[in-house]
Amino acid sequence: MDEGTGRKRGGRAGREGRRSRRSEVKGQAPAFITRAIPFYEILGEEGLDRIETHAETILQEIGVEFRGDDEALRLFEAAGADVEGPRVRFERGLVRSLIATTPARFTQHARNPARSVEIGGPHTVFAPAYGSPFVRDREGGRRYASIEDFRNFVRLAYASPWLHHSGGTICEPVDLPVNKRHLDMVYAHIRCSDKPFIGSVTAPERAEDSIAMCRIVFGERFVDENCVILGNINTNSPLVFDAAMSGALRAYAGANQCTVVVPFILGGAMGPVTTAGAIAQSHAEAMVGVALTQLVRPGAPAIYGSFLSSMSLRSGAPTFGMPEPALASLVVGQLARRLGVPMRCGGSLTASKVADAQAAQESADALMPALLAGANFILHAAGWLEGGLVMGYEKFMLDADHLGMMHVFMGGVNLDDNGFALDGFREVGPGQHFFGCAHTMANYETAFHTPELADNDSFEQWRDAGGHDAEARAHQRWKQVLAAVESPPLDEGIDEALREFIARKKSAMPDSWY
Repeated sequence: MDEGTGRKRGGRAGREGRRSRRSEVKGQAPAFITRAIPFYEILGEEGLDRIETHAETILQEIGVEFRGDDEALRLFEAAGADVEGPRVRFERGLVRSLIATTPARFTQHARNPARSVEIGGPHTVFAPAYGSPFVRDREGGRRYASIEDFRNFVRLAYASPWLHHSGGTICEPVDLPVNKRHLDMVYAHIRCSDKPFIGSVTAPERAEDSIAMCRIVFGERFVDENCVILGNINTNSPLVFDAAMSGALRAYAGANQCTVVVPFILGGAMGPVTTAGAIAQSHAEAMVGVALTQLVRPGAPAIYGSFLSSMSLRSGAPTFGMPEPALASLVVGQLARRLGVPMRCGGSLTASKVADAQAAQESADALMPALLAGANFILHAAGWLEGGLVMGYEKFMLDADHLGMMHVFMGGVNLDDNGFALDGFREVGPGQHFFGCAHTMANYETAFHTPELADNDSFEQWRDAGGHDAEARAHQRWKQVLAAVESPPLDEGIDEALREFIARKKSAMPDSWY
């Protein structure tokens, strides 16, 4: 066939040209996804009622502890909860009533307005993985993360059209003091990207620093009236909020910034092994956290989160991409919609140590249920390895490529006149092919999504180009991206003010490494 011959004559230059044109199309990706496919409703009303009833029973009979946070206890007691020591118990319906002021959707503003994201309703936002102390790449192997690795991943997220968000602690820069590294991380998000981002939550004062840096960038009044930063709060499951988390939650909510409240439950460890029980626990914990944001500041944006995972009951190791958490994600989506609040769950999660077939399978099977469930904010969308201990360079690129496919999937089926292609049928008629017809040529560049890192050349072409597997192609690609990416412009006065703020904060305290 002429096309095949042409491809062979074109060789590497032809392939590079096609990739370049596909990249131009990708550059038009939206700032966030607006889904055109329905949510998957796995349970009926009776099933959802039963889960909500069990969650209310947990809150009424067992309660939730807020350890070391007297202000949180005071707020709950004033709202009518039963407070006994650190334990807070809630009459049925109380927590739900407190959540009622939570916005169903909101905008997180980026310093580049074109990058601002809508969270809630039919919208989905992808953010990189979060919190790994180690990084890995094909050449350097597994090693502790540094601030340079952190900046690299911020730049890679900035360069990808498929990631809408810069994320938060993409990897933990262990070469910097624990009590100061948050300043460098927030600055990297601001300086190396203009996408929205997540601030520090490891201590209330670090949350305050993150918000203060945003006030320098956006202005105090704008920050008071708009969401510009998220704080990702994990409960200390089962049924505990420690002072660091609840204090950081209050800092973000008090500043009218978004708190993402996420129970972290491994079935058999921090929650029961049964899926229904774990969902009820997660629902109870997340509701209480969201309720606290509204007691601090009614109307403050918040995201109802869930991180439910299974584990190997023989070894105690967490497992990912398994069927039970997939089912749980679908149920959690329904519960969040019943509450009328934005929802976070899922991600490209895997227990694999490298970007291999296990990583691909588990990541896909963890991400898809979150999309079908209606997740509005998906953290850990790219880079996650080894149960979250490792941020992988090659895994990041492969995941980002997969997210591009999910953009198309979430867009649904085009039913306009061009989509039905009647002109093509009229031109081609019975028994002929559509390859060279006018409709095909008019839609040639955009008809099918073509992943950047997948290889669909012939065996001979693949062999002659080096016979590289997917991980090798991803390794080459992240290096190319980092060599080419340029930081977006930042006002010199703002940059100087940020640097002065960081220097002043660092000089006010000695280094702490724990």
